[in-house]
Amino acid sequence: MWLAAAVPSLARRLLLLGPPPPPLLLLLSRSSRRRRRLHSLGLAAMPEKRPFERLPAEVSPINYSLCLKPDLLDFTFEGKLEAAAQVRQATNQIVMNCADIDIITASYAPEGDEEIHATGFNYQNEDEKVTLSFPSTLQTGTGTLKIDFVGELNDKMKGFYRSRYTTPAGEVRYAAVTQFEATDARRAFPCWDEPAIKATFDISLVVPKDRVALSNMNVIERKPYPDDENLVEVKFARTPVMSTYLVAFVVGEYDFVETRSKDGVCVRVYTPVGKAEQGKFALEVAAKTLPFYKDYFNVPYPLPKIDLIAIADFAAGAMENWGLVTYRETALLIDPKNSCSSSRQWVALVVGHELAHQWFGNLVTMEWWTHLWLNEGFASWIEYLCVDHCFPEYDIWTQFVSADYTRAQELDALDNSHPIEVSVGHPSEVDEIFDAISYSKGASVIRMLHDYIGDKDFKKGMNMYLTKFQQKNAATEDLWESLESASGKPIAAVMNTWTKQMGFPLIYVEAEQVEDDRVLKLSQKKFCASGPYGGEDCPQWMVPITISTSEDPSQAKLKILMDKPEMSVVLKNVKPDQWVKLNLGTVGFYRTQYSSAMLESLLPGIRDLSLPPVDRLGLQNDLFSLARAGIISTVEVLKVMEAFVNEPNYTVWSDLSCNLGILSTLLSHTDFYEEIQEFVKDVFSPIGERLGWDPKPGEGHLDALLRGLVLGKLGKAGHKATLEEARRRFKEHVEGKQILSADLRSPVYLTVLKHGDGATLDIMLKLHKQADMQEEKNRIERVLGATLSPELIQKVLTFALSEEVRPQDTVSVIGGVAGGSKHGRKAAWKFIKDNWEELHNRYQGGFLISRLIKLSVEGFAVDKMAGEVKAFFESHPAPSAERTIQQCCENILLNAAWLKRDADSIHQYLLQRKTSPPSV
Repeated sequence: MWLAAAVPSLARRLLLLGPPPPPLLLLLSRSSRRRRRLHSLGLAAMPEKRPFERLPAEVSPINYSLCLKPDLLDFTFEGKLEAAAQVRQATNQIVMNCADIDIITASYAPEGDEEIHATGFNYQNEDEKVTLSFPSTLQTGTGTLKIDFVGELNDKMKGFYRSRYTTPAGEVRYAAVTQFEATDARRAFPCWDEPAIKATFDISLVVPKDRVALSNMNVIERKPYPDDENLVEVKFARTPVMSTYLVAFVVGEYDFVETRSKDGVCVRVYTPVGKAEQGKFALEVAAKTLPFYKDYFNVPYPLPKIDLIAIADFAAGAMENWGLVTYRETALLIDPKNSCSSSRQWVALVVGHELAHQWFGNLVTMEWWTHLWLNEGFASWIEYLCVDHCFPEYDIWTQFVSADYTRAQELDALDNSHPIEVSVGHPSEVDEIFDAISYSKGASVIRMLHDYIGDKDFKKGMNMYLTKFQQKNAATEDLWESLESASGKPIAAVMNTWTKQMGFPLIYVEAEQVEDDRVLKLSQKKFCASGPYGGEDCPQWMVPITISTSEDPSQAKLKILMDKPEMSVVLKNVKPDQWVKLNLGTVGFYRTQYSSAMLESLLPGIRDLSLPPVDRLGLQNDLFSLARAGIISTVEVLKVMEAFVNEPNYTVWSDLSCNLGILSTLLSHTDFYEEIQEFVKDVFSPIGERLGWDPKPGEGHLDALLRGLVLGKLGKAGHKATLEEARRRFKEHVEGKQILSADLRSPVYLTVLKHGDGATLDIMLKLHKQADMQEEKNRIERVLGATLSPELIQKVLTFALSEEVRPQDTVSVIGGVAGGSKHGRKAAWKFIKDNWEELHNRYQGGFLISRLIKLSVEGFAVDKMAGEVKAFFESHPAPSAERTIQQCCENILLNAAWLKRDADSIHQYLLQRKTSPPSV
């Protein structure tokens, strides 16, 4: 599954232009003092886990024969299940998962024997289970379990639910669609809803004859339904052995485009009616991607077809159901004229992610949700490998560092982070681990592992793993075993230090010239958002370390495995004037702190670009994080940021922009906010002037992304020439004289709204109403929060809950308000409290509630706000967001301490710059 919350790591930087409210860890000086404050607020530890037991093993399914008949007008469905089951141990009851379903009748017929009718259905709603009681003992052997049941096509975007869409003629209708991961197949039919309880599925759907019906497999029969001439029964081929969370069905109105991959697999992209053209880009990506994975894994795609379909109301970004992958419209549809470059890239990544799961997750499935990271971390890594293969011009691996690697480090430096492998039980706990640790840290440590092993042995190990466990379940240790036997390296020993304990190391390095050699002293300690680690028994990691020098900045001069707290390394033949850098390519999942002499020698490599882009990015990001943690001064980082004046690389600018956005949000709590805006203008205006507004001949994808980023940053900061030009172009766009190119819309919309009035907001809302493409609607929704007047902010918040905004997008509208200004932050928090019941009811149990809370409160920087947030959620529980709430409160305290510690020196530095500007 691709989380909309996970996507935005990259998407938010691409599509939001202005940073979101500051991500994740804003830092503090004294660890021990802060921990005392966390304890006093009750924030230092997660609440106790709810009691939970997995399903008993007495009875298990072999095959589900399932027929569902959805009613698209009354929003209900009828279901008939005939499951071939195996009784492994004599019992008089069958325990299954079941939620929001009413069972009408149930019976069990042992093979060749009389049917036994269940005499009782005991629903354990809290645990989402039902116990079917039988009057006599079910003996060991096989038999058929029959259940007739009814359910509701809900509006919660989980289980079997309804999705609202508008026909080309303007009529509102509903499709019936599914989203089962992690634990919602039980809302569509009673089942053994655990990933390790695999079976085959024979699915039939009874649907209106003018609707499209799809499921995991190809259609084998379509015949009239005997009781109603307006209905047809559609039967699908039997699936391979698979987990319940990967089952899917869709009933609605769609057009499609199709092709065959070079391996002969039928690939279709289903789009809203009249928009088939917009499926062509995803179709081309999918057709290239399937053979790429087949070759990489050396295992063929196991189904005869794959469908990719755009769903109007969809909580995640996409879902990898085997053979029927579901997507948000914005993650699948590309309009050649009206889609921006970042949207193309997003679609390519999401398609790459979900198709990787067809092997890694679907063919071989994690044994339990504790190993979710294996699914998601792996897919979040290999999607980049795939996009790099299809679109080398995207420089996608540099973007990975900004989008996933640094984002995971921000979260993982908190006391309220968690290990990659988390022991989970109750369904509410499963939702919580769909986060940046499972996805982005998972992807980052796999990238580090791939680099440590080498591509050849990595591929060999992957093939061994997939071949050995196909159609079965596996745990993290099984993958390590395969990679270990392929590479001969101590994979399990190394990787356990990264997956079984939370956090990551800070490597401190100092150097000494000894004749012709450079001697490095390395030491590792846990990196903490709150400053130097002060606890007893500091955790240790086995760290693959690469070291490069200015002699050849793009090659490792030395590779070592640091398996102790301290070590010395000798680099032969390094001249005194050469610089030395750790973590070539920013691949190792650690931060580096250099001695001042070593850092001083690296800084010219930023100005003259002799350091590779991903290393320039990593150096700046490490310094920024050290400042947030109070280990170095923020002013030192501002000075380094000014060295990026010649920077040409989009991703380096993107990361710089994000960090300056975090600092701007922090300083919005002071009376010198305008001074940091002046700094932003000074840093970004030279690159803005070089780029200009219009594409030049020979420019490509990354130039388009960079132009949008820079103009958005300058416009938001109030750069006069940018503001005037944005207003001029916006007026021409609205009047239809000169339509804005898709890549310029976000920066222009953001700029005119931030410095506009009620009339500007009204025009934007009108453009939103007129937009035919969901991408354009989302583009507008994301920037509405930039408006500054309290009255208009209220109007935007009200709009967020209106029918004009799809339920999954309400979160980004409210989050945009919270990230737009100091007043917006307060207004968004009040709005959430005032409308909590509606919001919680809409997103209950899903990860969107966590996303909403995070976006809305993490920008605060006053101690007492942490207490207020904690108190509110104690009286308004959100079980699936408990960890997020802890992290947000921790971040608020970190922000407050950062502000207290560095605000005066930052202010002095910004004032001093005015009187004596730095020589660039």
